[in-house]
Amino acid sequence: SSLTSVTIPKGVTSIGDNAFYRCTSLMSMTISGSVTSIGYATFRGCSSLTSVTIPGSVTSIGGGAFADCSGLLEIMVAEENGAYSSEDGILFNRDQTAIYCFPAGKSGNYSIPEGVTSVGLYAFAGCSSLPSVTIPGSVTSIGNGAFENCNSLKSVTIPESVTSIGNGAFCGCSSLASVTIPEGVTS
Repeated sequence: SSLTSVTIPKGVTSIGDNAFYRCTSLMSMTISGSVTSIGYATFRGCSSLTSVTIPGSVTSIGGGAFADCSGLLEIMVAEENGAYSSEDGILFNRDQTAIYCFPAGKSGNYSIPEGVTSVGLYAFAGCSSLPSVTIPGSVTSIGNGAFENCNSLKSVTIPESVTSIGNGAFCGCSSLASVTIPEGVTS
């Protein structure tokens, strides 16, 4: 609970699942260029973390790796990274067809860019200052826990293109008054 800074040294290639889960005092971290994999929920709940830089070497980031980081304002990705990209501090896959993490410290309404086809596992989890999100017609799947604990989220319209909504996608959305689910959703 008193851990405030982490440096992942050269030679380490993987950061395991839940490795720094709920390290609420963690304010900064440096990930070396030897890391290729960041596990599931690795930094979940690190509420003091404000910024993350993903090195070019990372080719795999587990679902919810940065979920519920209430102070997180941006995730930056090294330009040479071939698997991931960021725009306005939001984590996407390289070609921006999947959104992986909207930093929970960001506030205001958000429109997922047209062309995104997948909302990843826990992509918006813990975004307590997100009153609305617009999901474009290009999205076909919404992952498990995608909007979990988005306490300010009031309504969601899911486009006709969506065929799958994951478990707990809207779990803990205490202000959610309406959700429109299209007929094409099969799971």
